[in-house]
Amino acid sequence: MPIPKTSHNPENLEDLPPARRRRAERHLIPDDLDAETKEIDKVAQRTSPSFDFFLFSLLSAAILVVGIMLDVPALLVLGVLIAPPLTPVIGTCLGTVTGSFKFFGQRLIATLVASGLVFLVGLLGGFAARVLAIEKLTYAVSHAQVSWSHLILLVVGTIFTVLAVARQKGSPALYSVALAYELFIPLAVAGFGLGNGIPYLWPDGLVVFATHLAIVSLVGSVIFVFLGFRPLTVLGYTLGSVVTILGVILLIGLSGASAIVVENVALPTLSPTPITPTPTSTPVPPTSTPTVTPIPPTLTPTHTATFTPSPTPTSSPTPSPTPIYAIINTTEGVGATIRTAPGFDSPRLTSLLNGNAVEIIDPNPTEKDGYNWVHVRLLNEEGQEGWVLESLILVVPPDADW
Repeated sequence: MPIPKTSHNPENLEDLPPARRRRAERHLIPDDLDAETKEIDKVAQRTSPSFDFFLFSLLSAAILVVGIMLDVPALLVLGVLIAPPLTPVIGTCLGTVTGSFKFFGQRLIATLVASGLVFLVGLLGGFAARVLAIEKLTYAVSHAQVSWSHLILLVVGTIFTVLAVARQKGSPALYSVALAYELFIPLAVAGFGLGNGIPYLWPDGLVVFATHLAIVSLVGSVIFVFLGFRPLTVLGYTLGSVVTILGVILLIGLSGASAIVVENVALPTLSPTPITPTPTSTPVPPTSTPTVTPIPPTLTPTHTATFTPSPTPTSSPTPSPTPIYAIINTTEGVGATIRTAPGFDSPRLTSLLNGNAVEIIDPNPTEKDGYNWVHVRLLNEEGQEGWVLESLILVVPPDADW
């Protein structure tokens, strides 16, 4: 006996119990799972990593490290242009929104492997730079800090990359350059700093990388939600909630909970020392007081030759020269390196942030390595003396009351 076919008709919301009616109206579970799944699969395929993803990550890291060693910003730009589209990073955002633990884990592992390759190449480059005694790192320092310009570029790049991946219109490679610039360069700088033993590059660069990665995850997840992507099951909301909470905690921890934008994360904070003129006592030359000596009367006047003593010359005090002060004022970084002698190969004495004052010992600069170096004294308790590039300081005019 043939069984009659039955067709499933959607239940009328008015006939459902109140609890089921509220759940249906919230649309926690999509009405058409097949259509939703197909759409997510199409987007997920664009975030799948391939062998080229890891190969070009390695090649990009090599170019970035050479750019860091030679202090050439053009090579840094070339390195991020060679970098592959960082779609697996966007895939972690999609996995967060859809609640797929497996998908999220695969894209996260691919991102960490590529990041590990970049860090490893930077580490090897740092060792090589130490052997070759390369210490001129003007542009590397700016990538080991969090700043508004970097954050704006990162957020804009994340938004456009997510839109390119989700809408499947155009290649996300163009917009992913911004992500590579803000993720790969700080990571390469961190590895370079660790290998070369430079404290203000490591762990600063790693902190910046972790901060930027957390921002990409949060911003990308929000954009996917705005585009209509959502978990396929109620349980899928758990992953999104956990990742969001961890991302917020990570951002708060890395930024010190006070401000996400700081001039430098791991550099020691040096408080600027106010310039106060030191009063000097000027010795007053002694003045002779004439004394009247009585002459005893004599019965017989005699003519005696009297020698008048000439005034004894007294040394007048030499006025001390007015000290010359300057402040650290770099336009492409946040501070300057003070060295024990002129030249980039001289040992590093310390680092001073912008706004810190120094006293110029000799206003005549010394040329070394094609640059002018100025002999300065630090305004600290030790009164250390060192050398700094003339282009990194701004001379403060003396006060008229000095």
